[in-house]
Amino acid sequence: MKQIRERQTKTAVSAAPLLATSRGVPQPGAVPAGSVSGDLIEQLRVLEEMKSAITALQARVAVAFDLAQRAEQAEAGVPVSERGSGVGAQVALARRESPNRGSRLLGLAKALVLEMPRTLAALKSGQLNEWRATLLVKETACLSVEDRCAVDEELAADTGTFEGKGDKAIVAAAKAAAYRRDPRSVVGRASRAAAERMVSLRPAPDTMTYLTALLPVAQGVAVYAALCQAADSARSSDDAGSGVVPTRGQVTADTLVERVTGTPGGISGINLDLVMTDRTLFQGDSEPARLKGYGIVPAEWGREIVGSGQAGQVHATTPDTELTVWLRRLYTAPASGELLSMDSKARLFPARLRRFIETRDDTCRMPYCDAPIRHIDHVVPWRSGGKTNLANGAGLCEACNHTKENPGWTTKTVHAGVHGGTHTQEISTPTGHSYQSKAPPLPGHRPSRT
Repeated sequence: MKQIRERQTKTAVSAAPLLATSRGVPQPGAVPAGSVSGDLIEQLRVLEEMKSAITALQARVAVAFDLAQRAEQAEAGVPVSERGSGVGAQVALARRESPNRGSRLLGLAKALVLEMPRTLAALKSGQLNEWRATLLVKETACLSVEDRCAVDEELAADTGTFEGKGDKAIVAAAKAAAYRRDPRSVVGRASRAAAERMVSLRPAPDTMTYLTALLPVAQGVAVYAALCQAADSARSSDDAGSGVVPTRGQVTADTLVERVTGTPGGISGINLDLVMTDRTLFQGDSEPARLKGYGIVPAEWGREIVGSGQAGQVHATTPDTELTVWLRRLYTAPASGELLSMDSKARLFPARLRRFIETRDDTCRMPYCDAPIRHIDHVVPWRSGGKTNLANGAGLCEACNHTKENPGWTTKTVHAGVHGGTHTQEISTPTGHSYQSKAPPLPGHRPSRT
């Protein structure tokens, strides 16, 4: 440990010219002249050890913050079951992470500090990085506190047990130790995993998506085998003809879509919330569009989807099928590019105003959170006199909407974004820290530069 600390101190001094430019643009002369390859590699190694040591310190600080918040909430009379609410979100904002990841980071910190001291010591000394410490915590999550501490003692990561080992070797060692300590909990964890089966969709580059199914192993293998069998059969039939034979992957994907939807090509009609400028739609401009639920799409792709661009029902042709597309027009202010305002006297946001806000915000408005919008919420609550309009509405995921309702959290609109500028809201946490959230730019927006 003494040798590592001496190396860290020496490298911190020698790396000072590099660190001094971390907040600006690094200059070509930032690396000290005369540095040899061996010295640079030594700096990389020790800087990595310093990163791990900082991560260990962050874990201790996060646990201390959690305890402090719980104590303050107890003094304020918050029920025991609700103490600790919003702590993960505050950790996330401080570390510039999403609230979901902030909660996971807080859970990791608690496990390391309170239950796995030897793993924490290995992280502090640089023998493990944050990801590999996370793997050890994850694979022992099914154990009781006593068993987890025993596994931590058995693995003894701070003695160099995992020196030179990869991720798979670390996971295997943790699994074996957990199974030896409490085989029933490991088996129970596997049986409970089946309850987490799900299907998810996330964007991929080039107007593609990843459709992912989390299934029990038997069902997953059966589905894949059926698709492969159908694909091999279809390709064999194509081989007999004179046409171009699609690849096995293409046929597998087409078979999946057809069997799930019951329609060749997968879709016969679609309702698109596609935001694009009139220049892109009618004049062939290259300004990209934005598709709700996906993100940025190329201008040419958008024009192909909406076809002739007439209001109402539009027909567009793809290689597989003819689509019936309903085009909804959303008008923007000519000067600022912001969506025009709508207002309502109702307590709940009406459907059209909800759609307006969803299109403007695109994803959850909590800083660093890009989860899909599930709730349209008042920035200033209705009970506090907040109005049901575009300026006082914000799209949030379910978790962030619940977080902002915790004691000590406040939000307000800084800029309405109706007559120029960007809709901006300010979020204040129980510690008095403030964070700003700006609506993402719409297609055609050109930020001014100073």
